[in-house]
Amino acid sequence: MDGKMLARLGAVVFVAIALTVTAIDMARKDEPSASPPAPALQPPTDPLRESLRRCQRLGEAAANDADCLAAWAESRDRFLGRDRSEAR
Repeated sequence: MDGKMLARLGAVVFVAIALTVTAIDMARKDEPSASPPAPALQPPTDPLRESLRRCQRLGEAAANDADCLAAWAESRDRFLGRDRSEAR
């Protein structure tokens, strides 16, 4: 076998493998999934987070809002790892 014939044989084998892999991949994509994906787990809602979001929407007016000041103090205490009773 000369080099030219070996190169042709290699090319034919490569194309055959590529076509087989493509056909298998296309056949798998057509199959419906066995089960629907599981819903994402939602962490329980945090009232502090909702309060902070409300304060964020208030903008500059939040600096004069007592609820926002209390929410910021609680958030700061959580971040620093302080107990609410120690902060007072």
